[in-house]
Amino acid sequence: MPLLKLPNELLHSIAENLDLERDISSFGRTNRRLHHLLLDYLYENNIKRHKSAALLWAAQHGKHKTVKMMLNKGASVKVHRDYNPLYVASEGCHEEVVQMLLDSNADVNAQGGEYGTALQAASHKGNEKVVQMLLDRNAHINEQGGVYGSALQAASDRGHEKVVQMLLDRNAHVNTQDRGYDTALTAAALGGHEKVVQMLLDRNADVNAQAGVYGTALQAASDGGYEKIVQMLLDRNANVNTQDGGYDTALQAASSGGHEKVVQMLLDRDADVNAQGGYYGTALQAACQRGYEKIVQMLLDRNANINAQGGYYGTPLQAASHGGYEKVVQMLLDRNANVNAQDEYYGTALQAASHRGHENVVQMLLNRDANVNAQGE
Repeated sequence: MPLLKLPNELLHSIAENLDLERDISSFGRTNRRLHHLLLDYLYENNIKRHKSAALLWAAQHGKHKTVKMMLNKGASVKVHRDYNPLYVASEGCHEEVVQMLLDSNADVNAQGGEYGTALQAASHKGNEKVVQMLLDRNAHINEQGGVYGSALQAASDRGHEKVVQMLLDRNAHVNTQDRGYDTALTAAALGGHEKVVQMLLDRNADVNAQAGVYGTALQAASDGGYEKIVQMLLDRNANVNTQDGGYDTALQAASSGGHEKVVQMLLDRDADVNAQGGYYGTALQAACQRGYEKIVQMLLDRNANINAQGGYYGTPLQAASHGGYEKVVQMLLDRNANVNAQDEYYGTALQAASHRGHENVVQMLLNRDANVNAQGE
């Protein structure tokens, strides 16, 4: 008897003995009758044997018809491994799917995924409709977790003004500290999002909150060279000499980035030109390592310690010599930089220049009586 003339019961039995979903799918695509006959079975099989994995896939890709079919068949809307359907639908901004899952009582506050919760994912993506839908279902607005810490931090990081406003209107904690950015204000400052920074400041964000990778909002803004944000923070009495984070001070961050105007703004607010710490040691060392001549001159004119030791490159002269920045090396030598100062890592400026093959710098140092026999790393 031809296969297609078999009764439905026998065709179902054949499908039940196929272990792999792709085999069932291939069998069902043989003709239109089998497709309609086995489609329901395919969904039921996925729910029974694969923990409703098809629902997760459909939610992630916005396949609302598949989502509807799976839900009608009783698919679980709970966590699948580290993710859940509502989370991936929110991350993908699939509004119709989000609504369907919420109507099926998906846990709006389930934890998991890169962003932590569905609200954090939607906030980071800036999808106002999804954010509103989740808030209307009592999503915990101050839930912490994920790479950004909170929904407000996630939205602030991306500069989504309307979402930030929505969250603030729902009393999101403006000074929550968590994860690498530490606060929403730091996240907004780092991204150069002026309007969001202003919104947060108007809600009494702590301008001097510190911790995390960048230390404070002022350090983050200085690192990015965002002059308007730096001015906004200074006008709110940001501490210009706070020491924290990878750059240690705002002045070091601005000097490392070559942001001349920001450096000037900080110096005009009495930034400590010789504060030590962090990766570079001092602001002068940071500027020398990057070869920023104008900033080097600005710092020297403010009596920066030309022989300060510390940080990764030892002294300003070693930093400039390592980078092969001849003009900066000359500026430092003209200010009587110690040509034979030693450091654990590079030894002397001569050794640093020699190691990198900067012949002109080597000659400049030798002309200043650099010790060719100095011992060091």
